[in-house]
Amino acid sequence: MPRPLTTQQDQDSQQEIRRAAAALGRRRLLTVTGAAAVLAFTTDLPGSAQAAEADARTAVRADPFTLGVASGDPQPGSVVLWTRLAPEPYEPGSGLPKARIPVRWELSHDRRFRRVVRRGTALAHPELNHAVHVEAEGLGADRVYYYRFRAGKWLSPVGRTRTAPAPGADIGELRLAAVSCQAYHHGYFTAHRHLAEEDVDLVFHLGDYLYEYAVDAHGGARGYTDRALPARFDRETVSLEEYRLRYALYKSDPDLQAAHAAHPFLVTWDDHETENNYADDVPEDGGSPEDFLVRRAAAYRAYWENLPLRRPQRPRGPDMRLYRRLRFGRLAQFDILDTRQYRSDQAYGDGWHHPGPESTDPARTMVGATQERWLIDGWRSSETLWNLVPQQVTFSERRSDGTSAYKVSMDAWDGAPASRDRLLAGAEAAGVENLMVLTGDVHKGYAYDIKRDFGDQDSRTVGTEIVATSVTSGKDGEDRPANWETYLAANPHMKFYNGHRGYVTVRLDKRQARADFRTVAVVTEPGAPVRTAASFATRVGEQGLHEV
Repeated sequence: MPRPLTTQQDQDSQQEIRRAAAALGRRRLLTVTGAAAVLAFTTDLPGSAQAAEADARTAVRADPFTLGVASGDPQPGSVVLWTRLAPEPYEPGSGLPKARIPVRWELSHDRRFRRVVRRGTALAHPELNHAVHVEAEGLGADRVYYYRFRAGKWLSPVGRTRTAPAPGADIGELRLAAVSCQAYHHGYFTAHRHLAEEDVDLVFHLGDYLYEYAVDAHGGARGYTDRALPARFDRETVSLEEYRLRYALYKSDPDLQAAHAAHPFLVTWDDHETENNYADDVPEDGGSPEDFLVRRAAAYRAYWENLPLRRPQRPRGPDMRLYRRLRFGRLAQFDILDTRQYRSDQAYGDGWHHPGPESTDPARTMVGATQERWLIDGWRSSETLWNLVPQQVTFSERRSDGTSAYKVSMDAWDGAPASRDRLLAGAEAAGVENLMVLTGDVHKGYAYDIKRDFGDQDSRTVGTEIVATSVTSGKDGEDRPANWETYLAANPHMKFYNGHRGYVTVRLDKRQARADFRTVAVVTEPGAPVRTAASFATRVGEQGLHEV
């Protein structure tokens, strides 16, 4: 059960939400709009508190840009610019009055802002923890821009971003990166520092942007000796205030700030942004759905506040439409999935189990019926050469060993194979020829051929899956985990398996897609160099990975 919250204001707010949720009953028995409307009404939104507007020159007494800047969700003529004012990021309220604070922003062709193309003023609302989301419009397609913010006398760091190509643009190549799983208490974000220096057009964050677990005064495996983190971080996040503060801790990291400032991000969540291995309205260790939806509403709210997302993604209570589609010219379509909010509860109580009637039930789903139809319909209407699916958990079959008693993860797509089969059948019917799934979650780097029937290795290869290892989660790792030989022998479609930390880059062009697995040897100490552990390619019209 959630423990008491830290402030009377939070307690009162959460009690209102809990009463509303209890009156409504289980979310899945209601209309989504009905549940969301009641829960959103009791979640303090801009306008409901009638906050006055403050003069930034007097309201902001210290540097408010301690969490850096970010951009994301690029479209051909638009991009989201983000920052959050936080002079005291580790304190509730961030050291700011409960007032609206005007923040000026600029977008320029050059880093010195001699050729400014757009500028304006946004209001940082206290109800949104003084976060700013600017949807800069009227921009050129496929262009690099620089941006910055100003609050009072304070000027933010400069960020670099770029817009998407026009829908019909005939672009020759696209360079992207994928990251996931950045547990602050497991090490330094060295991978992000290297990622900031990569020549990529955009970055996909595939989930576990933060972890709800306690972080001690020494930063866990970081082993700080030059600072002591506040005791408020040394407990699991439950309330809105606690999630907000945890984002402040993570986003104060200079390496993560560098990656955000260098590239536009496209983000989706996994479980730890809320709670480990939750499924829809079912928490990890049981308990009432009503109580869990209170926590989920807080987690989703803090997620939106702290990442460069557009208005359609702003949550309503415990609901947030995160799956969405972006096209980059005629080269690539990205269908970004949400495999947490709508999934069936894990079969057999979660963990690793041999497949059985519960896990193979055709009614089971990883993304819900609506999202399944949305994805397949998007494939049918796709006119791009490549179709990429950035999502959270392992899509391909991953057997624990080569015996007939093998087990698979009930938290991955292996726990709902009927859902996977429906998508593969939909891709086949839609004529998708160049399919790539981008995955996070498992703290390892993998490369898979996606088989039409994983039980028959001679069946057609219908796509490829590239799994980005973690930024830090699992601590330092190793090149060959203890089960390296067992996994590769049990899963012939698995072409690569590596246990170090890092990220993956993918270069798409009209001939092939090339994936480079970029790793660092240690994360429990800062500054490790990056190397390429392996590179694989799959050719247009000839699905299947080969090492290069």
